[in-house]
Amino acid sequence: GTTSVTEPALSRNHSELMLGMFGAKVESRDTTATIYPEPALHAIDFKVPGDISSAAYFIAAASIVPGSELLIRNVGINPTRAGILKVCMDMGADITLLNESMEGEPTADLLIRTSSLKGTTIEGGIIPTLIDEIPMIAVMAAFADGTTVIRDAQELKVKESDRITVMVDNLKRMGADIEGTEDGMIIHGGRPLHDATIDSHLDHRVAMSFAVAGTICDGTVDILNGDCVKISYPNFYQDLYSLGDK
Repeated sequence: GTTSVTEPALSRNHSELMLGMFGAKVESRDTTATIYPEPALHAIDFKVPGDISSAAYFIAAASIVPGSELLIRNVGINPTRAGILKVCMDMGADITLLNESMEGEPTADLLIRTSSLKGTTIEGGIIPTLIDEIPMIAVMAAFADGTTVIRDAQELKVKESDRITVMVDNLKRMGADIEGTEDGMIIHGGRPLHDATIDSHLDHRVAMSFAVAGTICDGTVDILNGDCVKISYPNFYQDLYSLGDK
């Protein structure tokens, strides 16, 4: 028979796209996805795109480190997942999409150059498309001119850590002007950040975000339990720090 799933808000549609490529009949309308019975699926060759959540740290680093120019190839830019790109562009980031493909999962190469970032407001329907990237966005906002307001992000409290509290506490240690709210943060950017010891709370996205902050702040950032990045990106530090040699 037919199965329909209705969500309170639109979430990532990777499964719907993948099933469709394998021959399933899937329809999506508003926040409802419907799958119809099919006798068989068929095998295909499929190139898995690069994870935009992992690319986000390099997008941020290239945007805030002076004199940067970075090309990241074959990144997934699925609109249900790529809210980080819209927010970065709203903040004034210099991002060019090259070699775009809409076959199956949308992909592109991303060319990022250093830019002067400005504050923005992030709320509403875009939140599910970038919930995992908010720690990195908070760091970018600390380096941006003006105020960034993040709302409707209560889910941050029940991730690997309470990311609202953890990001606010750690950014304050580095000298940022930031306050937490019930559903997000308010960051008054433009203050220079300095060295600090950061508690990752064993949260890989917190550790990676502060590693990026450490590439531009005054002094050295020490990250407690920084090895937690291995849960999603085992070679993260090696890849990030190698860019400084290029």
